[in-house]
Amino acid sequence: MTTRLVSRITLTAVLVSTTAALIARAWLQLQLLQDGVSPNLAEDLSYLVVVPVLVFLLFPLWLGQKSFLRNQFRRVDLTWRVALQAFAIGLVLRLLWWSQLVAGISFGVYSSNDPNAIVGPLFSFQCAAVPNVILGFFVMAIMVPLIEEVVHRGYVMSALRHRGLVISVLISALVFMVLHKFSSWPFAFFGGLVFGLQYWTTQSLWPSLISHATVNGLIQLDWHCLSGQWNPQAGVPLMMPGLLATAALVAGLAALVYLLRQTATGAHKAPR
Repeated sequence: MTTRLVSRITLTAVLVSTTAALIARAWLQLQLLQDGVSPNLAEDLSYLVVVPVLVFLLFPLWLGQKSFLRNQFRRVDLTWRVALQAFAIGLVLRLLWWSQLVAGISFGVYSSNDPNAIVGPLFSFQCAAVPNVILGFFVMAIMVPLIEEVVHRGYVMSALRHRGLVISVLISALVFMVLHKFSSWPFAFFGGLVFGLQYWTTQSLWPSLISHATVNGLIQLDWHCLSGQWNPQAGVPLMMPGLLATAALVAGLAALVYLLRQTATGAHKAPR
């Protein structure tokens, strides 16, 4: 694993083009918000500009790398076992996020000093308009994971593969994190580590893509269908939900380690 699969020039071109596309998306999102479009819809609509920008900037590069891109999505690497394991990893990642959130709220890590915010737990499940939900799932559960996995795992990790497992996974996760919103950095970095391990062990983008799409799809379900308030009084720990959430967090981490090991074992047994 000492061969540089992606040159520095190619990696720089991909990262600069991705940054330009995200800047264009951010500008369009601001314009939509100023025109009175709801925040969720503005965010989803603005992402539609990312693909045209990337195609315009990277099309000549992609023409010369057809074989590289095909090798990232070989049909032989996608089996029911791979898909189910990847889906389970995505599901566990989302459950880990909810577990740390509940534990953090219960023990006062996340709290609001506003006395009017002390309410709940109050939750309801009612989805937004169907076209908005469909758009959100298309953008965030299909388009965004595909772009991000090709960029961060396909290009970044392939460019760094000759540096070894730790360096390639760590740097790709850091770049992945930086290109997300600041509030999402901890979870984005952790997710980037998991997706990077999947890619390293399988040498295919299918597992990380499916896990990434699962996480984003569940996030969209929360954003478009779930609403709730839960702000316990500051300084009053809620032991029962906190301990249950902590236990779920530990169990989820154990399940994640097991699934990643199974992914690696399956990849080693598969013919290359």
